[in-house]
Amino acid sequence: MKRLYSATLNSLRGLGYCLRYEAAVREEGVLFVIAVPLGFFLAPSVAWYVAMIGSLLVLLSVELLNTAVEKLADFVTLERHVEIRRIKDFGSAAVFCLLGLVGLVWLAAAALRFGLL
Repeated sequence: MKRLYSATLNSLRGLGYCLRYEAAVREEGVLFVIAVPLGFFLAPSVAWYVAMIGSLLVLLSVELLNTAVEKLADFVTLERHVEIRRIKDFGSAAVFCLLGLVGLVWLAAAALRFGLL
């Protein structure tokens, strides 16, 4: 039980750091706050709502991992390095791909809701 408590505190502390210091995570947090009630009205079913909110949670998770990789890379060296730049670009590309998926899920849900599919 103590391990679960510690893990929960560590997770919440990590979210807190990112919400305070990382603009990209803050922006996605605002998106999430807006999307939760909007998705409730937009989703054609409960399953779709779960998929829509789930896609946003996965996006937030990947953004947090990307932020962790970038912070670690900056900790290793602040000098410009081609390989570190590529690593950071890989993380950014992962977030970009997931943004595409989130967009598709939400567009499909809206199309179903309004009878376009």
